[in-house]
Amino acid sequence: MSSTGVQVPAPATRRHLSDRQARTVDRLTEAAVAELIATGYSALTVRSVAKRAGVAPATAYTYFASKEHLVAEVFWRRFDGQDAAPIDRRRSPANRATDVLLGFALVVADETELAAACTVALLADDPEVRELRLRIGLEMHRRLTEALGDDASPAAVQTLELATTGALLQVGTGHLAYDAIPGLLADAAALVLGGAAR
Repeated sequence: MSSTGVQVPAPATRRHLSDRQARTVDRLTEAAVAELIATGYSALTVRSVAKRAGVAPATAYTYFASKEHLVAEVFWRRFDGQDAAPIDRRRSPANRATDVLLGFALVVADETELAAACTVALLADDPEVRELRLRIGLEMHRRLTEALGDDASPAAVQTLELATTGALLQVGTGHLAYDAIPGLLADAAALVLGGAAR
């Protein structure tokens, strides 16, 4: 997810959407979450999501090439839709960085099925998922560099990005619980940027 000097990709739903098309994509992404809760990731298909959304399967496939693409889009929408918190420069760089890292790492933490699905889907070798990974990485990088300003080097920012994605991979493989992430990322930020952990 390193993002230095990379162009922002085209929208991951493949094209510019009219209002009607955007509503269809909204219905599909909402139905994907409901279908995940009902059936789990392994049983999820674009066809089953289309049925739940009341959309023809062929129409659904014009927007989403795979279930991985669909779930990755849900993650992107959740992350991108977060309210921007004001940056308080009186707080330490480590605390400002931790806020950004947790905003990313915990975006779906309260939704067990979705969190597990996102871990798998975002690793898919799929052109649309690669575009979304890039978009997500660019936005995380932008938020982190904006929060830190001159208080961190590019190497420090990249180290924090790696720590965050590494923590999420460990959650996805069952080696780390979501509730361990806040303390772990606070410690990583303090270690990289100096200062005490929260």
